[in-house]
Amino acid sequence: MPSPGPLAGEVETFLARLSRTASPATLDAYRRDLSRLLAFLDEQAVTTWRQWDASLVRRFLGGERARGLAPRSLARRRSACSRLADHLLAGGHLDHNPVALVRSPRQPRHLPRPVDVDRLASFLDTPHDGSPLAVRDQAMLELFYSSGLRLAELAGLDLDDLRDARVRVLGKGGKPRQVPVGSRAHQALQAWIGVRAVMAAPGESALFVGNRGARLGHRAIQQRLALIARRRGLDEHLHPHRLRHSFASHLLESSQDLRAVQELLGHANLSTTQVYTHLDWQHLATSYDAAHPRARRRRNDETPT
Repeated sequence: MPSPGPLAGEVETFLARLSRTASPATLDAYRRDLSRLLAFLDEQAVTTWRQWDASLVRRFLGGERARGLAPRSLARRRSACSRLADHLLAGGHLDHNPVALVRSPRQPRHLPRPVDVDRLASFLDTPHDGSPLAVRDQAMLELFYSSGLRLAELAGLDLDDLRDARVRVLGKGGKPRQVPVGSRAHQALQAWIGVRAVMAAPGESALFVGNRGARLGHRAIQQRLALIARRRGLDEHLHPHRLRHSFASHLLESSQDLRAVQELLGHANLSTTQVYTHLDWQHLATSYDAAHPRARRRRNDETPT
């Protein structure tokens, strides 16, 4: 991170505190966001945090938008600045949060496209060569789809997190939750545990390990999923988040229980779950027409008076 004078010290203090609760991915993203902010403030000859006002916030975010930053990334920039401002306010370096006076950029709402349920089932049922590597990969695939885990959640699992038919995960902000593990995922996990010692280094606690015996990293997991998809003839890009989308969508289509899916995904807000899921509109319309007393269709022989 660049060090424009005295401003960087408080940013580092803020990031150190954030690291106690935030995921590594969030921490890295905020570090990049605030590095951009420090560079901007240095260009504006800002030397104290009390000079940081709403006008500078608008100019910073406007410049980032002009550089072509996506709306979602721009919203995260604003969030990082706002949380930093709250930290500075608590420490007496600001009298108010200048970011609160700046409107958040509107984000397009994109519904992710899940993998077709039959196609995904066929893909998961494709036989593999039985090697420890293939057994591990199958366990990861089944667990992603069975339990709707985030990439960071799966990568962070330890052996002790497995509890029979459920698994304990640490979600965003270090918030723990327990999610069920389906029978197929349970079988795949037991098969992996049976051969894990062939790959794992002595004393390694991670559930999923790589060829060197240490915890498997995020990038390695992504690469393995993409490679397996190509080898098994899945003509779609497969990544951990796509499996999470598919889990949520397929479960919601079957159960219609949005609150349960919210809990399983570890979402703080129901609106987030609605974005992550995909429902057939015709199915919803049919259910509405059949159930709502003010939406039932008139009989053909009825005419309004």
